[in-house]
This record gives sequence, C-alpha cells and structure tokens, in this order.
Amino acid sequence: MNPKLELTPAEMRELGYRVVDLIADHFSQLPQKPVGRKGDPAVLRPLFQTPPPETPTPAPEILDRLQREVFPSILNVAHPRFFAFVPIPSNYVSVLADALASGFNVFNGSWLGGSAAAALELAVIDWFRHWCGFPRSAGGLFVSGGSMANLTALAAARHAHLDDRTSGAVIYYSDQTHSSIDRALRVIGFLPDQIRRIPSDEQFRLPIQALAHHVKQDRAAGKKPFAVIANAGTINTGAIDPLREIAGFCRAENLWMHVDGAYGAAAVICDRGKLLLDGLDLADSLSFDPHKWLFQPIECGCVLLRDAAYLKSAYRIMPEYLADVHRNAAEVNPCDYGIQLTRGFRALKVWMSIHYFGLGAFRAAIERGFALAEFAERKLRQMPAWEIVSPAHMAIVCFARRGADDRFYERIHNAMLADGYALATSTVLNGRTVLRLCTINPRTIETDIEQTLDWLESAANKHE
Repeated sequence: MNPKLELTPAEMRELGYRVVDLIADHFSQLPQKPVGRKGDPAVLRPLFQTPPPETPTPAPEILDRLQREVFPSILNVAHPRFFAFVPIPSNYVSVLADALASGFNVFNGSWLGGSAAAALELAVIDWFRHWCGFPRSAGGLFVSGGSMANLTALAAARHAHLDDRTSGAVIYYSDQTHSSIDRALRVIGFLPDQIRRIPSDEQFRLPIQALAHHVKQDRAAGKKPFAVIANAGTINTGAIDPLREIAGFCRAENLWMHVDGAYGAAAVICDRGKLLLDGLDLADSLSFDPHKWLFQPIECGCVLLRDAAYLKSAYRIMPEYLADVHRNAAEVNPCDYGIQLTRGFRALKVWMSIHYFGLGAFRAAIERGFALAEFAERKLRQMPAWEIVSPAHMAIVCFARRGADDRFYERIHNAMLADGYALATSTVLNGRTVLRLCTINPRTIETDIEQTLDWLESAANKHE
C-alpha cells in the first residue's frame, strides 16, 4: 500500500519515460495510424464499468490497457488526413508544457497563488492584443475554448450595456454563427424571441442591410437592440463577416460588437490573414482558440475585451477569505476577469511553443493552411463528378457529389470512419448537404489531400 501517494525519483522517471515514449511514438506514427474510430457503446461502456481496484495495478498493465482499450477508439484530431470539423493539430513542445504545468500543479487564479504564472499569462494575452490591433486598455484571459470565451465575453457585455437586465434586449447574428453563441445566450438569460438569426448572403456573411432593417424594426417596436455577433471565420465555410462595416454600424447604433474568432482570428498573425480580417481591431470583444489555428493541445481558448475593465466589473468579487489576495492593486488576479477561481496554467504552452519554434514558423504554417485548401479546390475542379459549393476560403473548401442525396453523405461518412484512412464531415449550405475539408494541419501534405480525394472518388462510386 502507498497511502502517501508518492513515488521514488527512480519510479517517477521510469513511469515518465514510458509515457514520453508513448507520446513520441504517437506523434511520429500519426501518418500511418487510422484517422480515428468511433467505438460501440455496447462494447466500450462495460469495459470501464467495474469497481475501482483496492490494491495497486502495475504501471505497465495500466499503460497497456490504455493502448488497447482507450486510444484506438478516439478521433486523432492531429492526424494529417483529419479534415473534419476543425482539426486540432497540437505540437509536442506544448504537450510537454502541459506536463510541466500539471507537474508543478500551478494555481493560476490569483497573483498570490502563482505570480509568475499570472505575469506570463498577461504577457501572452498582450501578444494577442497586439496581433489583433487592440488598444492598450484591452485585456483578457485564457479559458477552455471558444464556447467559454463567447460566454465570458457576452456576460461581460450584458453587465456593461444592460446592467445584467436582459428584458427586452435583442441580439443579432447570421445563420452561420456557431452554436456556442446560442448556448451562451441561453445561459445568460436570453429567450428565443430576443435573438435575430439573420439569413446570410451568397458568401455566407452577415448582410449589413438586413442587420440594419432588423435593428430599426426592433427599436420601433420598443425593444432594446443590444449586440451584434460577427464571425471571423465560420466553421461551415470560413466566411468572414464585413467586420469594418459592422463595427461602424455598431458605433452609430450604440451596440456591442462581439467577434467570434474561435476559428479564424489567429490567422491575423500572417499577412494574408490580416488582410482578410480587416476590422477585427474594432471589436468590443473577441474569442479565439489557440488550440485550433495556433496548433495547441486541448484545452486552450482565449477571450479579449477592448476594455479589460469590463471583465473586471462583471466578474470581480471579493469574499473575506480572499482578503490577502486583493491587498496590492499592482497585483493582477486572473480570477477577477472570468468565471474560474481555480484555473490552470494554459498560457505556458503557447509561450513555450512560440519561443521554441519562433513566431515565423506559426505564420508559415497558417499560410500553408490557406494554400492546401486552394490545392484541394483545384484538384476537385478536375474531378467531373464533384462540384465546388463554397470555394477555398480561410483553409476551408466545401463541395458536393453531383446528383447525390443526403443518404449518400451519411454512407460516405460511415465508410470513412470504418476505413480510417481519412475523415471529412458534412454540413448543410442553403439547404443542401455538402462535404467540407478543413486544411489547417501543418503536418498535411499535398499527397494527403490528393489521396483523400481519390479515396472519396472510389468510395462514392461504390455508395451511389
């Protein structure tokens, strides 16, 4: 028995080397592995529904079981032929950063709890602020992902503009906006009749004239237009709403402008992305996910506000048991800017990987994501049975099989999962089911795309 839950230095190193070997093998063998597999609940759930062991299990047996029963039944979202949803490519340096953050058990909720961790997070947030063109008054914090970033920002906006009273308030966004916005609005008290989900234009963007019409109509009806959600890269097509125009409209109408940039905002670090994201710097709040287009492991999201004081106003609470935390005004407490008091050291992996590889490597990887989607589009245009539905934009291209019905796409998806060579998923554009490829993984090469499309052609011929 080991009631102190301690290992000797030798035991720690032996177990640690085994784990590092597993991870290193995983990264190096990714191209040869299946892209992933969805397990059968009837098989998987009974595997783990057993009482916890009263006595120790040898480490090799635990790791062997993980290799045998857990890791084969996941999607390898860092796989070079994983084109579904939004790939999360990750990188080994950031994996080690997560291990360090966990190993030192860093508490990053207050300056007292982890002053250097708080200082480092503030520095990385300032990188993001600078990249996005936000003023010095801007600030934010790391969160789990885009869903929490959107919720954190919108709750702060509610507090700042509505004094937390949502009655009669109305919010506006396009029909291409991510479902995390719907969930966040439900959590902060918005009812369905307070939401205007506006049909997008032919480029799947929020049309400014329709937005203006709805705002005018709601004001005339005695309602309180509150905020506009603009997209900086939708999940479906990579569409970017007209950010600069929307910002001008919001300023004129005294509306909060939140930009959901969970997918695309990180592209602002390269020249092409910065041009496409013109107007991003005018947002009142912004979400983006370093675990997408900055290639970090899950979980790694971020929220930024143009004026960080709005976050502090919405979230700072000073109970008596935190009196020692708040004595020095120069000490920044991350818990004052979001929902979590107990929070980990997510910023470390961004800081460590950018230092290790250099920002130029990340810029080049993002540019490559753009180029790979364009390569896929060119290849598809040479395949007569397929048609482009949404051209390559922000590393996403959507296409359809001529004459295919919805059941075809279900069969293709199931065939891809069963085969494991590559994975694409479907979505619906203007009522039509299509396939989409998202090509942001820097491990992906042109051959991966060519062979995936050849695989699709062969499978389509079998499943039509």
